[in-house]
Amino acid sequence: MPAWAAGLHRGQEAENQPSPPPRLIVCLEESIYIHNIKDMKLLKTIMDTPPNATGLCALSINHANSYLAYPGSATSGEIALYDGNTLKTACTIPAHDGPLAALTFNSTGSKLASASEKGTVIRVFSIPGGQKLYEFRRGMKRYVNISSLVFSMDSQFLCASSNTETVHIFKLEHLTDSRPEEPPTWSGYMGKMFQAATNYLPAQVSGMINQDRAFATVRLNTSGQRNVCALSTIQKLPRLLVTTSDGHLYIYNLDPQDGGECVLIKKHSLLGSGKTEENKENDLQPPVPQSYAATVARQSTVPSTSTMPGYSEDGGALRGEVIPEHEFATGPVCLDDENEFPPIILCRGGQPGRAKRS
Repeated sequence: MPAWAAGLHRGQEAENQPSPPPRLIVCLEESIYIHNIKDMKLLKTIMDTPPNATGLCALSINHANSYLAYPGSATSGEIALYDGNTLKTACTIPAHDGPLAALTFNSTGSKLASASEKGTVIRVFSIPGGQKLYEFRRGMKRYVNISSLVFSMDSQFLCASSNTETVHIFKLEHLTDSRPEEPPTWSGYMGKMFQAATNYLPAQVSGMINQDRAFATVRLNTSGQRNVCALSTIQKLPRLLVTTSDGHLYIYNLDPQDGGECVLIKKHSLLGSGKTEENKENDLQPPVPQSYAATVARQSTVPSTSTMPGYSEDGGALRGEVIPEHEFATGPVCLDDENEFPPIILCRGGQPGRAKRS
């Protein structure tokens, strides 16, 4: 069965400017088709693309462009960037040494994040130039499968989740040298000496030292499951939403100043009775494993969680104080509060393809 993925880019009409033509992208295992969504006319066929069994691709949702990113090689982490409006290749980006596992654009289409099958390093590139802007280290213990990679709407944060129980949130910021000079201390001297020593180390070692670590983390109560994450603003506060394949939606509070461990504030059952649970220690215990047949027979129960053992890694997350309770918005957390809907990503678990639209 060939892999497939479809993407929809719909232009939004700007003031005194014509709307860019909307595009429909269909990605097969060894070819990509670009259609005009208005009349389904085939505009371009990109043939003989590297084997893409998972249908990996990403489509910019910005109304001003229609950039398409897909693997440019089956053996290395090369990204092919294609302009869906001009129907021309924009550039190729040598992103990783190993094959690609995840691609995603930010909301403006000016940044592209990628991860390889190893899942240890996440890189962010400028679009359409392809220059590397950020490099984050997710972990070092073992290779993982990145299941979700997503920007926040303001492009300030980047979230990555995998088949482990740890979700990493990275902050996209460049430290400047405009800060006031700190008083001399022993640790300050050691830090400067260590930084200077990296200039004499091999590039691979010094690059690993200079990689940024996670700004914030989340510890899920399960591992080995596929999950999808989203960063949104709910009730004027930044939130992390995590949906797991066992039918639960978790809502965490994200401290935008200090980061650290995110605080679970709500847990929703999506496949059971629709029960909403507050943050209690007893609610965080995984359900008793059961078979698929038993799950179907008991419609009111939640499907079993995986018993695959996982591991913990903090990824160098900064530890800081979380937002105190008195700063929370009054009343229960509602996803549709003040028309602030979180982004919705449609995923079909277990299918080789995926659908994207904007």
